[in-house]
Amino acid sequence: MNTILKVNGLTKKYGSKTALNNVTFSVEKGKIYGFIGENGAGKTTAIRAITGLSEAPEGTIELFGSGDKKGLINARKKMGCLVEHPILSMNDTAQGNLRMQQLLYGHDDEVKIKKTLERVGLGDVGKKKVKNFSLGMKQRLGIAMAIINDPEILILDEPVNGLDPMGMVAVRELLKSLCNEDGITIVISSHILAELYQLVTDYIIISHGEIIEQISKEELDKKCTSYIVIETEQTEKAIQVLEGCGLKDVELDGETIKIHDNIEQKQVATIMFNAGLILTQISRYEKSLEDHYIELLGRK
Repeated sequence: MNTILKVNGLTKKYGSKTALNNVTFSVEKGKIYGFIGENGAGKTTAIRAITGLSEAPEGTIELFGSGDKKGLINARKKMGCLVEHPILSMNDTAQGNLRMQQLLYGHDDEVKIKKTLERVGLGDVGKKKVKNFSLGMKQRLGIAMAIINDPEILILDEPVNGLDPMGMVAVRELLKSLCNEDGITIVISSHILAELYQLVTDYIIISHGEIIEQISKEELDKKCTSYIVIETEQTEKAIQVLEGCGLKDVELDGETIKIHDNIEQKQVATIMFNAGLILTQISRYEKSLEDHYIELLGRK
């Protein structure tokens, strides 16, 4: 494992309100992380601290092995970020905006500007002013500005917020490509869970300023697999019958039996009928990312 970002015990308050409470998580190279949380959960506050846009009085941030102030300043030169909304010069062109961004890094490379615009799907905008861009085009330009310095890690705060479905797809495919083809590690915050599910490899879930879970997509998929729910007045006998038929993943939840094995409802109904058991309920339950997230919030 190659950990490039470590956040440990990050805590920040605004007056009596705790924005971040002992926030701890890590990010490994080559992955896309979904930073999930409801509005006001602390996503942007954490991102602003990580990118150096604000400070957290308590806790530490380690980036590419550097955790002291000077080391973080140098390490952040290998970071690209888009926090909340891209800061764009509306009366300038896309090329002009990227040129200004390059100057911040001490570079002036027209070839790189052209390649970066093509990379984000804006290679044909010509001299069109940014004020005449669609929202999706502005978001892609914001991403272009974040990657103009060839970052190794990209931090994005709600990059698909407000986009139409086609705009979301375009940004999603761009981010996948940046990770898979350019090797950029990405942390993307959002509350649009269905969109994140199609993009990320790992999840960091935050609520009320606290990290409540860090989980890989593979681990989440195991938790979110579908299962069959049955109810009968002879619960114990039903479990014995199901296990006697070779089913290995049968769970009793109160008066409900959950069957996680790969089996169809019709087969379960037949097994119960042949055993002389009457079912009062049988249904298949599909657990989604949203369901898992809501369960976590409920436990908290």
